[in-house]
Amino acid sequence: MDLIQSSEHDALRAGVREVVERFDGAYWRALEPDRYPEEFVAALTDAGFLGALVPEEYGGGGATVTEASVILEEISASGGNPSACHAQMYIMGTLLRHGSEEQKRRYLPAIADGSLRLQAFGVTEPGAGSETTRIRTRAERVEDGWRINGQKIWTSRALYSDLMILLARTTPYEDVAKKTDGLSVFIFDMRDLEGLTIKPIATMMNHNTTEVFFDDVVIPADALIGEEGRGFRYILDGMNAERILIASECIGDGRFVLERAISYTNEREVFGRPIGANQGVQFPLARAYAQLCAANLVRFEAARRFDAGEACASEANMAKLLASEASWAAANAALDAHGGFGFAVEYDIERKFRETRLYQVAPINNNLVLAYLGQHVLGLPKSY
Repeated sequence: MDLIQSSEHDALRAGVREVVERFDGAYWRALEPDRYPEEFVAALTDAGFLGALVPEEYGGGGATVTEASVILEEISASGGNPSACHAQMYIMGTLLRHGSEEQKRRYLPAIADGSLRLQAFGVTEPGAGSETTRIRTRAERVEDGWRINGQKIWTSRALYSDLMILLARTTPYEDVAKKTDGLSVFIFDMRDLEGLTIKPIATMMNHNTTEVFFDDVVIPADALIGEEGRGFRYILDGMNAERILIASECIGDGRFVLERAISYTNEREVFGRPIGANQGVQFPLARAYAQLCAANLVRFEAARRFDAGEACASEANMAKLLASEASWAAANAALDAHGGFGFAVEYDIERKFRETRLYQVAPINNNLVLAYLGQHVLGLPKSY
């Protein structure tokens, strides 16, 4: 089953599949409920895929976001779960575009060769949710650098990352003229930091997510990325990349479940014929395929614009919206097509069903995507 896509990425897709296919469904099922796929991440690193977005001058692959999206799509489509490594790709833009040369030379070569992992992105807080400007984690200048106090939630892979990129308030919300001001971004090594506590959060899918507590944590002065108070602007690029990359994962998930469903419904016979001949089975699969094709086109346009340095917020948000809904439609259709067997873990449908459901609410709720499009694209009154 082929979506509408360019053949220029065939070799890249084949290389990714070669790695992922070493880790079959039994491997992923054995990780439930919360074991981190160390072997899989190591294999991706060794193959150069985890350092793909690191520029060649720092030892990486020098890939575009378009190519990174293909990598993540193929991981999903081959039955893997890219959540184990995707943050390293969408976080990268903040460091690449706004970090100092010293920061890049200190961190990027080690990220590229796998001796350091950059997987933790500390942004969301329990009291702020999607209203990022309302975060309360505070960074204050002290003699030794910056003192951090506060709490982050849904900081996935913090237990398995060496480095964190953190968004914190350096000026209180009440003291800024514009709500997006006074936020700063930091990069630092989390290992052996006094006052840092990480607690796992059990969820319906194996996502290795956590909450992180900062109690007078002191990080170096040179942990600051760019200018103090301009951090919100710095992470926006990363958010657009994140939406594009998540869209690609959803498209891969949709491909996986549809391919399984097509195979099953061609072979499974009831009342003397393949169940795929029944329109009640066939039409939901066909509709999900059409949705995936449409989402795929928007994904590539968003990625093209991002790589060209063009404005892409609308396209990135639409790609995430359409792809998350298409993958969920595909997962539902595949589950229905398999009937009771869809709930059996050995078929891997229920695993993908759980994994892809997340992306209608993360990294941003689809309702907020619609609100963004309504206000910023359609010119409708602000709703939030």
